Amino acid sequence: MSDLTLPRTVGYEQLLNIRATNPGEIAAAAARRRRRGLPGEGERLLIIAADHPARGSLAVRDRPLAMASRFDLLDRLRVALARPGVDGILASADVLEDLLLLGALEGKLAFGSMNRGGLQGSVFEMDDRFTGFDAASIEEMRLDGGKMLCRIDPADHATVTTLESCARAVTDLARRQLIAMVEPFWSTRPEGGTVRNDLSPDAVIRSISVAQALGVTSAYTWLKIPAVAEMERVMASTTLPALLLGGDPPDVAAAYADWGRALRLPGVRGLVIGRALLYPPDDDVATAVDGAAALVREVDS
Repeated sequence: MSDLTLPRTVGYEQLLNIRATNPGEIAAAAARRRRRGLPGEGERLLIIAADHPARGSLAVRDRPLAMASRFDLLDRLRVALARPGVDGILASADVLEDLLLLGALEGKLAFGSMNRGGLQGSVFEMDDRFTGFDAASIEEMRLDGGKMLCRIDPADHATVTTLESCARAVTDLARRQLIAMVEPFWSTRPEGGTVRNDLSPDAVIRSISVAQALGVTSAYTWLKIPAVAEMERVMASTTLPALLLGGDPPDVAAAYADWGRALRLPGVRGLVIGRALLYPPDDDVATAVDGAAALVREVDS
C-alpha cells in the first residue's frame, strides 16, 4: 500500500491561492517576519530539519514515501514549530516559503538549505551541486544562515567540486555575517552500491578536520554532525560550535540517549532533528518534539 494519500488541501486553500495569484507575498512575508537572535551564553538550540525531500529522500524507516505529502509535512512542521523549546527550522526554499505564508516562522531561527543536487540513489549523488539557496538570497530573505552537505569520498572525483563549492558558500555567508552550517561526512560508494557515510569516530574526526577549514574564515561556521561513539574525542577535534543531527535512527529511544549524552559535551550547541521527530513510530509529533526539547532544557539547566 502506498504511503502517498490523496492530497488534503483543507486549511491550505489560502496558501494555494497566494502561490498562484500573488507570489510577491513571499518576499513581503519574509520582510515582516519577526526574528530571534542567535543563542546566548550557554544556551542550546533545538532546530527542526525539513530539507530531505529536496534531495529526493522521502523515506522514513520502512515507509518509502512517508514525506511525499506536502500537506501532511506542513501539518507536522506546524505542530513541531509551535511546541515550547523549538528554536527554529532548517529547510529548502519551497518549504520555508510555505511556512512563511502560514505565519509559522515568527520568532524562529531559519536556515536555508543550499546544495540539494546530489539526489539520493543517483549516479551523480556525490556531486552535491548548489541547487537551492545561495548566500545572497539567504540575506535577502532575512534568514539566519545556510546549511550545506559536504560528503567527502576520496575515490570520487566529484568530491573536489563539492569541497570548492562549499568553501565558496562558507566565504559568501561569512562576508554577510551569516551562519554557515556545514554537514560533513567521510563517505564511500562500493562499485554498483549506494553511498555510505562512515560513522566511526576516526572518520567523523577526519571529516570535521576538512570541513572546519573551508572558506577564507571559520568565524561564522557551525558544524552539523552525528552523535557517534567516543564523542568526547570527536568534539576534541574542533573549537567550532556543533549541532547534532538526527538522521533516521532504527532505535529512536537509543538515539535520544545518545543525544542526551553528547549534549553535555563542551562545544555541542544543540540538536538539528528532522525525520525522527516529524515521523516518530507512533506519529505523535508533539510528544517526540517535547522529548527532544526536554533533553536540551535539561542540559541548559
